[in-house]
Amino acid sequence: MADFDVARDKMVENQLRANKVTDPRLTDAMRLIAREDFVPAARRGVAYADEDLRLKGDRWLMEPMLFARLAQLAEIGPNDLILDVGAGMGYGAAVLAQLGAAVVALEEDAELADAAIAAVAGLAGDGADNIFVVKGPLPAGWSGQAPYDVIVCEGALEVRPDGLLEQLAEGGRLVAMQTGPNGVQRGTVYVKRGDRAAVRAVFDGSTPVLPGFARAAAFVF
Repeated sequence: MADFDVARDKMVENQLRANKVTDPRLTDAMRLIAREDFVPAARRGVAYADEDLRLKGDRWLMEPMLFARLAQLAEIGPNDLILDVGAGMGYGAAVLAQLGAAVVALEEDAELADAAIAAVAGLAGDGADNIFVVKGPLPAGWSGQAPYDVIVCEGALEVRPDGLLEQLAEGGRLVAMQTGPNGVQRGTVYVKRGDRAAVRAVFDGSTPVLPGFARAAAFVF
Protein backbone atom coordinates (compact mmCIF):
# COMPACT_ATOMS: atom_id res chain seq x y z
CA MET A 1 0.00 0.00 0.00
CA ALA A 2 1.11 3.57 -0.62
CA ASP A 3 2.03 5.66 2.42
CA PHE A 4 -1.16 7.74 2.12
CA ASP A 5 -3.27 4.56 1.92
CA VAL A 6 -1.70 3.33 5.15
CA ALA A 7 -2.26 6.71 6.81
CA ARG A 8 -5.90 6.67 5.71
CA ASP A 9 -6.47 3.24 7.22
CA LYS A 10 -4.80 4.29 10.46
CA MET A 11 -6.97 7.42 10.58
CA VAL A 12 -10.11 5.30 10.35
CA GLU A 13 -9.00 2.74 12.92
CA ASN A 14 -7.16 4.95 15.43
CA GLN A 15 -8.96 8.29 15.18
CA LEU A 16 -12.50 7.41 14.10
CA ARG A 17 -13.43 3.94 15.28
CA ALA A 18 -11.58 4.48 18.56
CA ASN A 19 -13.70 7.60 19.19
CA LYS A 20 -17.27 6.35 18.73
CA VAL A 21 -17.48 6.76 14.94
CA THR A 22 -19.31 3.54 14.16
CA ASP A 23 -21.35 4.23 11.00
CA PRO A 24 -19.80 1.92 8.37
CA ARG A 25 -20.96 4.13 5.48
CA LEU A 26 -19.05 7.04 7.01
CA THR A 27 -15.87 5.10 7.81
CA ASP A 28 -15.93 3.59 4.31
CA ALA A 29 -16.29 7.09 2.81
CA MET A 30 -13.36 8.46 4.82
CA ARG A 31 -11.27 5.43 3.87
CA LEU A 32 -12.08 6.10 0.21
CA ILE A 33 -11.51 9.87 -0.11
CA ALA A 34 -7.86 10.92 -0.40
CA ARG A 35 -7.66 13.69 2.21
CA GLU A 36 -4.19 14.65 0.96
CA ASP A 37 -5.74 15.89 -2.30
CA PHE A 38 -7.76 18.53 -0.42
CA VAL A 39 -5.00 20.35 1.47
CA PRO A 40 -2.24 22.74 0.34
CA ALA A 41 0.66 20.90 -1.30
CA ALA A 42 3.05 21.85 1.50
CA ARG A 43 0.79 20.13 4.06
CA ARG A 44 0.06 16.87 2.28
CA GLY A 45 2.49 15.04 4.55
CA VAL A 46 0.38 15.87 7.62
CA ALA A 47 -3.02 15.49 6.00
CA TYR A 48 -3.98 12.66 8.37
CA ALA A 49 -2.80 14.22 11.63
CA ASP A 50 -5.40 14.16 14.41
CA GLU A 51 -5.61 17.94 14.62
CA ASP A 52 -7.05 20.87 12.68
CA LEU A 53 -4.99 21.63 9.59
CA ARG A 54 -4.45 25.22 8.42
CA LEU A 55 -5.57 25.83 4.84
CA LYS A 56 -4.70 29.54 4.71
CA GLY A 57 -4.82 32.48 7.09
CA ASP A 58 -7.52 31.82 9.66
CA ARG A 59 -9.14 28.97 7.69
CA TRP A 60 -8.74 25.38 8.81
CA LEU A 61 -9.67 21.85 7.82
CA MET A 62 -11.39 20.26 10.81
CA GLU A 63 -9.61 17.31 12.40
CA PRO A 64 -10.91 13.97 11.06
CA MET A 65 -12.47 12.74 14.30
CA LEU A 66 -14.52 15.89 14.97
CA PHE A 67 -15.72 16.08 11.38
CA ALA A 68 -16.69 12.40 11.43
CA ARG A 69 -18.59 12.71 14.71
CA LEU A 70 -20.56 15.68 13.34
CA ALA A 71 -21.34 13.84 10.11
CA GLN A 72 -22.49 10.80 12.10
CA LEU A 73 -24.63 13.04 14.33
CA ALA A 74 -26.43 14.34 11.22
CA GLU A 75 -27.74 10.84 10.41
CA ILE A 76 -27.41 11.42 6.66
CA GLY A 77 -29.62 9.29 4.44
CA PRO A 78 -28.94 8.33 0.81
CA ASN A 79 -31.61 10.70 -0.52
CA ASP A 80 -30.61 13.73 1.56
CA LEU A 81 -29.67 17.09 0.06
CA ILE A 82 -26.75 18.50 2.05
CA LEU A 83 -25.38 22.03 2.48
CA ASP A 84 -21.71 22.02 3.51
CA VAL A 85 -20.90 25.39 5.12
CA GLY A 86 -17.25 26.42 5.13
CA ALA A 87 -16.24 23.82 2.56
CA GLY A 88 -12.62 24.96 2.36
CA MET A 89 -10.85 22.91 -0.33
CA GLY A 90 -13.69 20.42 -0.57
CA TYR A 91 -12.69 17.44 1.58
CA GLY A 92 -15.82 17.42 3.73
CA ALA A 93 -18.05 17.78 0.68
CA ALA A 94 -16.30 14.83 -0.97
CA VAL A 95 -16.98 12.65 2.07
CA LEU A 96 -20.57 13.84 2.48
CA ALA A 97 -21.25 13.12 -1.20
CA GLN A 98 -20.69 9.44 -0.45
CA LEU A 99 -23.50 9.53 2.11
CA GLY A 100 -26.26 11.69 0.59
CA ALA A 101 -27.85 12.43 -2.78
CA ALA A 102 -26.11 15.76 -3.47
CA VAL A 103 -23.93 18.33 -1.71
CA VAL A 104 -23.90 22.10 -2.12
CA ALA A 105 -20.43 23.10 -0.92
CA LEU A 106 -20.49 26.74 0.23
CA GLU A 107 -17.20 28.64 0.53
CA GLU A 108 -16.73 32.41 0.79
CA ASP A 109 -12.97 32.53 0.17
CA ALA A 110 -12.52 32.63 -3.61
CA GLU A 111 -9.10 30.97 -3.57
CA LEU A 112 -10.31 28.07 -1.44
CA ALA A 113 -13.47 27.71 -3.53
CA ASP A 114 -11.44 27.50 -6.74
CA ALA A 115 -9.20 24.89 -5.11
CA ALA A 116 -12.30 22.93 -4.10
CA ILE A 117 -13.65 23.01 -7.64
CA ALA A 118 -10.34 21.63 -8.94
CA ALA A 119 -10.08 18.97 -6.24
CA VAL A 120 -13.67 17.82 -6.71
CA ALA A 121 -13.13 17.54 -10.44
CA GLY A 122 -10.34 15.08 -9.72
CA LEU A 123 -12.70 12.70 -7.92
CA ALA A 124 -13.84 11.14 -11.20
CA GLY A 125 -16.36 8.45 -10.24
CA ASP A 126 -16.05 9.02 -6.49
CA GLY A 127 -18.79 11.62 -6.12
CA ALA A 128 -17.79 14.55 -8.35
CA ASP A 129 -21.13 14.52 -10.18
CA ASN A 130 -23.18 15.32 -7.07
CA ILE A 131 -21.04 18.08 -5.56
CA PHE A 132 -21.74 21.71 -6.48
CA VAL A 133 -19.24 24.29 -5.21
CA VAL A 134 -20.73 27.77 -4.72
CA LYS A 135 -19.21 31.04 -3.51
CA GLY A 136 -20.86 33.31 -0.97
CA PRO A 137 -20.90 34.50 2.66
CA LEU A 138 -21.22 31.54 5.02
CA PRO A 139 -23.89 32.90 7.42
CA ALA A 140 -26.23 33.49 4.47
CA GLY A 141 -26.20 29.85 3.43
CA TRP A 142 -27.30 29.13 -0.13
CA SER A 143 -31.02 29.71 -0.63
CA GLY A 144 -30.96 28.70 -4.29
CA GLN A 145 -31.16 25.00 -3.45
CA ALA A 146 -32.96 25.21 -0.08
CA PRO A 147 -34.53 23.57 1.80
CA TYR A 148 -31.82 21.12 2.86
CA ASP A 149 -32.21 17.85 4.69
CA VAL A 150 -28.82 18.30 6.34
CA ILE A 151 -26.51 21.28 6.95
CA VAL A 152 -22.96 20.55 8.11
CA CYS A 153 -20.87 23.43 9.46
CA GLU A 154 -17.15 22.74 9.06
CA GLY A 155 -16.05 24.85 12.01
CA ALA A 156 -17.28 26.25 15.29
CA LEU A 157 -20.16 28.68 15.81
CA GLU A 158 -20.28 31.20 18.65
CA VAL A 159 -23.77 32.42 17.74
CA ARG A 160 -26.99 30.66 16.85
CA PRO A 161 -27.07 29.99 13.08
CA ASP A 162 -30.55 31.42 12.49
CA GLY A 163 -29.98 32.17 8.81
CA LEU A 164 -28.96 28.59 8.14
CA LEU A 165 -31.77 27.11 10.22
CA GLU A 166 -34.27 28.92 7.97
CA GLN A 167 -32.94 26.85 5.05
CA LEU A 168 -33.58 23.47 6.70
CA ALA A 169 -36.42 21.26 5.52
CA GLU A 170 -38.96 20.02 8.05
CA GLY A 171 -37.16 17.39 10.11
CA GLY A 172 -33.83 18.59 8.73
CA ARG A 173 -30.67 18.51 10.83
CA LEU A 174 -27.93 21.09 11.25
CA VAL A 175 -24.73 19.98 12.96
CA ALA A 176 -21.88 22.14 14.23
CA MET A 177 -19.44 22.63 17.07
CA GLN A 178 -21.51 25.17 19.02
CA THR A 179 -19.87 27.38 21.63
CA GLY A 180 -21.88 27.75 24.81
CA PRO A 181 -22.04 30.73 27.21
CA ASN A 182 -19.17 29.22 29.19
CA GLY A 183 -16.95 29.14 26.11
CA VAL A 184 -17.00 25.34 25.81
CA GLN A 185 -17.67 23.90 22.35
CA ARG A 186 -19.98 20.93 21.98
CA GLY A 187 -20.98 18.86 18.98
CA THR A 188 -24.59 19.99 18.55
CA VAL A 189 -27.51 19.00 16.36
CA TYR A 190 -30.47 21.28 15.59
CA VAL A 191 -33.61 19.53 14.31
CA LYS A 192 -36.21 21.62 12.45
CA ARG A 193 -39.74 21.28 13.85
CA GLY A 194 -42.18 23.73 12.29
CA ASP A 195 -40.91 27.24 12.92
CA ARG A 196 -38.57 26.10 15.71
CA ALA A 197 -35.49 23.95 16.07
CA ALA A 198 -34.87 21.49 18.88
CA VAL A 199 -31.25 21.56 20.08
CA ARG A 200 -29.19 18.71 21.51
CA ALA A 201 -25.52 18.92 22.54
CA VAL A 202 -23.79 15.55 22.38
CA PHE A 203 -20.00 15.70 22.76
CA ASP A 204 -17.18 18.09 23.64
CA GLY A 205 -14.48 19.26 21.25
CA SER A 206 -12.68 22.30 19.93
CA THR A 207 -12.09 23.73 16.47
CA PRO A 208 -11.59 27.25 15.01
CA VAL A 209 -14.65 29.46 14.53
CA LEU A 210 -16.04 29.87 11.03
CA PRO A 211 -16.04 33.38 9.49
CA GLY A 212 -19.24 35.26 10.24
CA PHE A 213 -20.13 33.14 13.26
CA ALA A 214 -18.00 34.81 15.93
CA ARG A 215 -19.71 36.45 18.88
CA ALA A 216 -19.58 40.24 18.78
CA ALA A 217 -17.05 41.69 21.20
CA ALA A 218 -18.66 43.16 24.31
CA PHE A 219 -18.23 46.92 24.79
CA VAL A 220 -16.12 47.71 27.83
CA PHE A 221 -16.48 51.08 29.59
